[in-house]
Amino acid sequence: MTEQLPTRSQVLQACRAEVDVDHPILGAARELAVLHERKLVTIHENICGIDEYRAKQVRDIDRWVAVNLPVPHGGAYLHTETVGAILDRLAQLTACANAAGASEWDIWFAWERLAELAIGYEDLAAELAAGRRRLPNRR
Repeated sequence: MTEQLPTRSQVLQACRAEVDVDHPILGAARELAVLHERKLVTIHENICGIDEYRAKQVRDIDRWVAVNLPVPHGGAYLHTETVGAILDRLAQLTACANAAGASEWDIWFAWERLAELAIGYEDLAAELAAGRRRLPNRR
């Protein structure tokens, strides 16, 4: 039996800690957002540990996707990034959009990029569920 990816609204709410994370992908998205928030206030020498844990979260997301989503059709188009990479970028943009001390332009730009990426995520989720897209390294 296959499962579905969370909606873009659920992912964005998880990144902002506004929803219970009852789905493994939402829990990982929340953790990625926390890690990106930490990176914004951490001194340079300590960032490597945060990035290593982020990479683990991305791998865990991608493993969940590989096991739980339907196998794509033989002619499915290849997407350029994994779901884990996309959720990592969504978490990063959420942290940047909520960061204190940014200029109005930086905040507007971060929210605009976040909105566009969230729409792209939801489109990809629908195509993956229908088997019309495949992901890198997916068997």
